[in-house]
Amino acid sequence: MIKKTVGLLAIASLVLTVSCKENASSKVEASTVEATSTDATTGQVASTDAGQATGEIPVMTFTEKEFDFGTIKEGDKVEHVFTFTNTGKADLIITDAKGSCGCTVPVFKKDPIKPGETSEMKVSFDSGGKPGAQQKSVNITANTASGNELLTIRAQVTPKAGGVGATK
Repeated sequence: MIKKTVGLLAIASLVLTVSCKENASSKVEASTVEATSTDATTGQVASTDAGQATGEIPVMTFTEKEFDFGTIKEGDKVEHVFTFTNTGKADLIITDAKGSCGCTVPVFKKDPIKPGETSEMKVSFDSGGKPGAQQKSVNITANTASGNELLTIRAQVTPKAGGVGATK
């Protein structure tokens, strides 16, 4: 929903800039302020998302956001499980998780994660054809305040004998 709001604001800004000779930026700033205004009685952020209208949002709290596999051999397939807890006050919904390349594959629970509940995201890395220092990421799209979370994995991949980058 945050992406839709930002997208609509960007389109509105473009339309106002192109169609009017007035100062469109002041109109966009005013709409941005309205979209992120706080409730004067509760002090919580107003939102249009269902279940978040009260300002209660989910929060992904990871035990770690980075993991280093150390030195592995080219062709090894390794995996790591990232553990997180929804420390927010609304159900956490992960809508997508994508690796920075096809060699990095995340697997996650598609069901809502209740406040206080712990869950996992398994990230697999296939080092085939990837000699040398490697750093890959997983971009998580969820209904958190930022809308995105980032996990990072690293490995030093020892080349296969006779392969590219191999030493004799």
